Amino acid sequence: MKISQKAKENHNELLPNHESKLKETDPEFIEIYDNFAFDEVLEHSTLPKRSRMLVTLATLITNQSINEYKIMIKGAMNLGLTPIEIKETLYQSFPYVGLAKAFDFLNATNEVFTKEGITLPLKGQSTTNRENRKAKGKEKQVQYFGEEVVKAMAENSIPGQEHFNEFLEGYCFGDFYTRTGLNDADRELITFSIIASLGGCENQLRGHTAGNLSVGNDKETLVSAVTILMPYIGFPRTLNALAIINEICE
Repeated sequence: MKISQKAKENHNELLPNHESKLKETDPEFIEIYDNFAFDEVLEHSTLPKRSRMLVTLATLITNQSINEYKIMIKGAMNLGLTPIEIKETLYQSFPYVGLAKAFDFLNATNEVFTKEGITLPLKGQSTTNRENRKAKGKEKQVQYFGEEVVKAMAENSIPGQEHFNEFLEGYCFGDFYTRTGLNDADRELITFSIIASLGGCENQLRGHTAGNLSVGNDKETLVSAVTILMPYIGFPRTLNALAIINEICE
C-alpha cells in the first residue's frame, strides 16, 4: 500500500518538508495513518481548515500529546491560525482538562512561539475584571444554554455546594468565554471537542451539544468535528459522541 496523492498533498500543505521519523522505523503504520487521517477523514469532513485545526489542537491537549501538539502548532500557523487563536484554544481547555493536564502545554506553546520569533506575551484578550466576571460569565451561560437551564442549576444546588456554580460563572465562563481572540462558535466547538475527547462526560457533552446549536454550530458541523477527532480519540469515544449528537439534534 502506498500513500495516496491526496494524503501527500494535504500533509504537505499542513507541514511542508516534514518527515516523521516513524517513516523509517514503522513505514507500514505511516502509510495506514497518512492515508486515513490526511485523505479518508478529510474527505468526509466539511469543517474549514481553521476550525479543523482548532479541533485538532484541542484534542491533542486533552489527550496529553505534547510532542504532536508542538508539531501541529506549526501546522496550524501554516494554515493561517494566529498565535492568539492558538493560545486562546489552550486557555479554553483549562476549565475542562484541568490545570494539571494543561499547564505544561503553556510552556510547550511558548517554546514553539519563541523559536518562531513570536514576541511574548501576546496582546491581552481579557474583557472582565474581579468585580464583573461572575455577572458576565452568567450572561454567557444564559446565551448558550438559556435562562431556564441556568436558573435550574442554581435552584437545584445542594446546600454547601453552591460555590461550584459560582466557579462556573466566574472562572469557567467569566474568565475564559468572555475573552476575545475566538468567537462564541469557536469556543463552544473547542469545548465540545475537549469533552468528547475526555470520554465519560456524556451529560456535559449533551449540554455543550445544545450549546453549540445555540451559537450557530449545526449538526453537520459537529459530525464533521467528530470525524476530525476520530483518529485521535478512537472508535468508542467517537461513537459515544455521535450518539449524543443524534440524540440532541433530532
